[in-house]
Amino acid sequence: MEIKRVLLKISGEALGGEGENSPIDSSKIDEVAIQIKEVFDTKRVQIAIVVGGGNIFRGKNGSALVGKSLEKKGIERATGDYMGMLATAINALALQAALEHRDVPTRVQSAITMSQIAEPYIRRRAIRHLEKGRVVIFAGGTGNPYFSTDTAAALRANEIDADVVLKATKVDGIYESDPKKNPHAKRYITISYKDALQKTDEIQVMDSTAFSLCMDNKMPIIVFELFHPHNLKNILLKGHKIGTLVSDKKTELHI
Repeated sequence: MEIKRVLLKISGEALGGEGENSPIDSSKIDEVAIQIKEVFDTKRVQIAIVVGGGNIFRGKNGSALVGKSLEKKGIERATGDYMGMLATAINALALQAALEHRDVPTRVQSAITMSQIAEPYIRRRAIRHLEKGRVVIFAGGTGNPYFSTDTAAALRANEIDADVVLKATKVDGIYESDPKKNPHAKRYITISYKDALQKTDEIQVMDSTAFSLCMDNKMPIIVFELFHPHNLKNILLKGHKIGTLVSDKKTELHI
């Protein structure tokens, strides 16, 4: 697979520190920036990024926040999701700062208008930035509640005509069951879109809407470990088969 343009999805949790009082871990953001720069400096691959906000606030968990003023009902889902979108903007700005510190020109585009800190998301402008050799970070999810940042990644990848979605995680691919609970769990080398959809609750990598959008548009997904040195370069520049490929190919387990 020749990759000339990629959509990298980074979860908020991947950027978070340990404990409730350290939502952003600067060392992790630096590590991500280093891996992106390795690829960027070759000028061979255009890079767009979607960041999550779960390290700061996750919308669907807002209902658990109960206080006297909330009458024991918590925050309604739509409001919680908008709060989560704002959290993605914080992560996007942190990542932009780390990249530009390493002389990687970067633009942040947001699906929610916040003109003082980010450009509005405009598809043609995003593509033009990529063509001019800039990294583009998409914040604000899709701009709509009830949609995850995984779905935003699938949507943006198709809109900018990316060759692949790289889903960065803390594990080295998709497993048939939770490898933390089952040390004998086997990793998928490849898994078909249909099997991934059927096993969404088990594999817990992306939601069904994101998988469906990629399946309908034949957009391949590679799920890989983000914090293994040089993984991004090895996938994009050297063609190494790292992690798990989600595509229309036959499902295959690692033996």
